[in-house]
Amino acid sequence: MPEDHDWEAYKVPPTRTPVVESTASVPNPVSFVQTVFNYVIDAPVTFVREWIERQQAKNKFYYYHQKFRRVPDLSECLEGDYLCFFEAEAQWRRDRMVDQEIVEIVRERVGACRQREGPNHLQNCAKEVELLKQVTKAYQDRYGDLGYHGNARTCLMKQKHRMMEERKAAQEKASE
Repeated sequence: MPEDHDWEAYKVPPTRTPVVESTASVPNPVSFVQTVFNYVIDAPVTFVREWIERQQAKNKFYYYHQKFRRVPDLSECLEGDYLCFFEAEAQWRRDRMVDQEIVEIVRERVGACRQREGPNHLQNCAKEVELLKQVTKAYQDRYGDLGYHGNARTCLMKQKHRMMEERKAAQEKASE
């Protein structure tokens, strides 16, 4: 900055602003109302809120991650144990919802990669597309052809039939 500037044109603010002292004999009603508000309303509310926060900090409770214990599979339930059947069915439904969300998340990642990469998505999104194929194939192998009303029992029967077919194919391959 040049040293020859005009001090009258560009006035420098004072380094310390003097405090204006009230010369009136009547107190300011705004400060009186503010003080009353702080002591009557704000201080008790703040005290109660801080007390509640201290209590909550002692026992942390994470309600948004509900963890279910793993129950026995339907194949491990005893005959006539209807409670075990019900729990296995509920576990199967939760597993199916989790698998659906996994497929949906991977599908969204592929869509975001295609949007981001544009015309080069075939080369740059190959890993995501391969992962989507694997996840979709695993989901189809487990839950495909069950329909909307599929349940743990039909899923178990589907897996049993697939295992029997794989075993039969392996025996035929070994006998050749």
